[in-house]
Amino acid sequence: MKTQEKKQKLSIVSMMHYVRLLYRTVLFIWLAVDYILNHICRKEPIDGWLEQQPVILIVTWTVFVIEMILRFFPSRFESPGCQKQFARNYAKSGKTEIVIPDNHATVLVALLWIVFNGIFGALNMLGILDDGVMILLSSAYSVCDMICILFFCPFQTWFMKNKCCSACRIYNWDYAMMFTPLFFVRRSYSWSLLALSVALLIRWEITCFRHPERFSENTNDYLRCANCTEKLCTHKKQLMSLWQEAEAYTQERIRRLKRE
Repeated sequence: MKTQEKKQKLSIVSMMHYVRLLYRTVLFIWLAVDYILNHICRKEPIDGWLEQQPVILIVTWTVFVIEMILRFFPSRFESPGCQKQFARNYAKSGKTEIVIPDNHATVLVALLWIVFNGIFGALNMLGILDDGVMILLSSAYSVCDMICILFFCPFQTWFMKNKCCSACRIYNWDYAMMFTPLFFVRRSYSWSLLALSVALLIRWEITCFRHPERFSENTNDYLRCANCTEKLCTHKKQLMSLWQEAEAYTQERIRRLKRE
């Protein structure tokens, strides 16, 4: 008789990811519904309406600013993926060969992201898409960011080929990618979010250039699975197992119904 594996409890870091997924999803749905209602009923641009709701705008802006500022400092409530840049998280393995297999894919990801968002930006400048769509796109990216961490990441699977988020070469690109559409929204709140996210990215890249040993599992034991505090891969496996069980149950029900 096979012993069933004990299920891994959600870590504090993983719980924080789910909290972010929740409020970012709520924010996106709220913005999308309001955008549609504004266009149907009041014919008022969403960005203009946001400026008439200062409390909501300030709270949303403040939350993202705080999230980004905290990324500049070591924290046990953040993913090891973004914490490997700090000296205190560099655990020497005794090896000297720096191995970052996904390092060259960063250029491809950056180019694809610029081109992809450049299309939306061009449509915005031509007046086909308004600023409200760009804000919605940025909000959608914020939700997708959490989906990439918790469930499935196309960058990891198709481009970077890294083992998990902890070893991800572009982990701290997330906010800069998230707020890219705000470049075309000429508002102080949008450009301030973008500027802070770019500063975060630059800090990350400078650290990677000066201390590549911190970003390599071969030289930094902090990135090894045994030292991981996030355990997201375990949760992903559990979710995949649950999905497979549900699929098998559905298939079995279909077979039974066909026999009846």
